[in-house]
Amino acid sequence: MQQVLLIEPFYCGSHKVLIDILNDELRGIDDVEVTRMTLPGKKWHWRARTSALFFFQNIPKIKNLKCLFTSCVLPLHELLGLRPDLQSCKKVVYFHENQLIYPVRKAKERDFQYGYNQIMTCLAADLILFNSNFNRESFLQNIKKFFKLQPNYRPTDLREEIENKCQVLYFPIKLTYNPSVQPETNPDSNVLQIVWPHRWEFDKNPEMFFRVIYTLVDKGKTNFRLNVLGESFTGNPPVFEEARIKLLSFIKNFGYISEKAQYYRILHGSDIVISTADHEFFGVSMLEGVEYQCFPLAPNNLVYPEIFAFEKCLYKSEEDLVNKLESYIDNPSVFAADKAQFFDQFSMQRFDLETLRPKYIDAILQ
Repeated sequence: MQQVLLIEPFYCGSHKVLIDILNDELRGIDDVEVTRMTLPGKKWHWRARTSALFFFQNIPKIKNLKCLFTSCVLPLHELLGLRPDLQSCKKVVYFHENQLIYPVRKAKERDFQYGYNQIMTCLAADLILFNSNFNRESFLQNIKKFFKLQPNYRPTDLREEIENKCQVLYFPIKLTYNPSVQPETNPDSNVLQIVWPHRWEFDKNPEMFFRVIYTLVDKGKTNFRLNVLGESFTGNPPVFEEARIKLLSFIKNFGYISEKAQYYRILHGSDIVISTADHEFFGVSMLEGVEYQCFPLAPNNLVYPEIFAFEKCLYKSEEDLVNKLESYIDNPSVFAADKAQFFDQFSMQRFDLETLRPKYIDAILQ
């Protein structure tokens, strides 16, 4: 019997989805037994600092452990130092993001420990999986630069030691699109339906999104409606409340949609899904929008050129995004043609769980 240990110190969002998928898939294999250990997805900074100590005390002794799978939130090197019984199994780490380039408001606010822990975790791992090539390359390319923060006795050749253990394995999406499901009703098919479906946090740059919308309104463009979705938190950026008031006549939906079926209906009833992110290592919400037939507009950087290799989907600047939206609002036939051209060449297949399942199983059990 092959024993697998799944550890997730930050059990929410995409971290939760991936662990749940792997747990379900592995439990469906006859000769595999799974132990899953998680901590709630709150207080990320403390999970990244101290979760190894919790798991050291709470992981049971497991005979014949084949593989330990975890996300990069866990300081794996610390756990292995405390639990030598875990050292002999295969150790797989999944990077949903990386702290070497994760945006901070000011450079001096970057906590050296988070990036250091991730580098040390890579050194302790046997296999390192990244959710995109952008994530992998941005991590590897910044290791040397990151250690320039260290005043002396800097390590050398770490990239070379880590790189040969790295692979890209896209985040698996359970495709749910059903063309027979009715989208949210749009009374006027000529009114462009725009959706922004991201976490309400500064790294998703909501300020830019609303500036773009205000610019369109100032130009007299009114033939559009807004769905501003995504999870919100205490201390949301104040721009949301301001926008809710100023754009009231344009808003159809505003806030977190807890019921997935309703969320998908809103996506299905939208025409364009927009990202204004300052950071994105994969972009699940954008791909969900595309799955439900939304045309994506995203920055021509970060992970997006890798995911959406179609020039008309990628904007170069805030002004460029304004111009693209203005053109589509004024010329529905141009929008329809660009959307048709995009979907003629785009496929969700490479992100589909059905496609990725054997690759994940091999990563854990081979």
